Amino acid sequence: MLRALAVDDERPSLEELLYLLNADPRIGSVEGAGDATEALRRINRALESGPNGPEAIDVVFLDINMPGLDGLDLARLLTGFAKPPLVVFVTAHEDFAVQAFDLKAVDYVLKPVRKERLAEAVRRAAERLGAAPRIPVHEPDPDHIPVELGGVTRFVAVDDITHVEAQGDYARLHTDRGSHLVRIPLSTLEERWRSRGFVRIHRRHLVALRHVGELRLDAGTVSVLVGGEELQVSRRHTRELRDLLMRRP
Repeated sequence: MLRALAVDDERPSLEELLYLLNADPRIGSVEGAGDATEALRRINRALESGPNGPEAIDVVFLDINMPGLDGLDLARLLTGFAKPPLVVFVTAHEDFAVQAFDLKAVDYVLKPVRKERLAEAVRRAAERLGAAPRIPVHEPDPDHIPVELGGVTRFVAVDDITHVEAQGDYARLHTDRGSHLVRIPLSTLEERWRSRGFVRIHRRHLVALRHVGELRLDAGTVSVLVGGEELQVSRRHTRELRDLLMRRP
């Protein structure tokens, strides 16, 4: 049973988060804090109490955009402790995902919070703490990938993805209609989609061969035009890419 602390400066959001966490059977207790400073005081008491003490906290569900000390500031402070609680960010902004995972966040949940999505974050926290067995998660449809947008899960067709960009523990999927951030490393997508015509061209980029419009050579630099963007091809990937494009039907 996890002991949780929810932190949000907006009272309605905090109350909703507390309600959802209380409804999860894996949460043994949950408290609320209205800002990061109050949360830090509570976490200090928890750390003084020890991991098995009455004041202990296992996981903090933390908003980012707060006045004064924000969520990222608090997470940075926690990295200085020997055994800090786990952190799950709960925010309306997707722009801080890379920074969040650089700070070893367990998960990054976008508002408005859905019960199912928060339950997945709780599962990850419980798994990290050894409180629950690992349950493999499978994609429901190999032709589509689920993405979150404004609290709604949508399914993007793999064939519509022109290229993928690494962003820390995340990957940004680019299509002709926009881009989507997913919490899957680029190396995982490279392995998963190799048979679907995706190839690595750079440590940061994976492209779909079907969407490559041009291969350009300029003063020894190789690039490709894909999805309306020009992407550089690293030297180690140039020969393989040229061979694959020449064999493309």
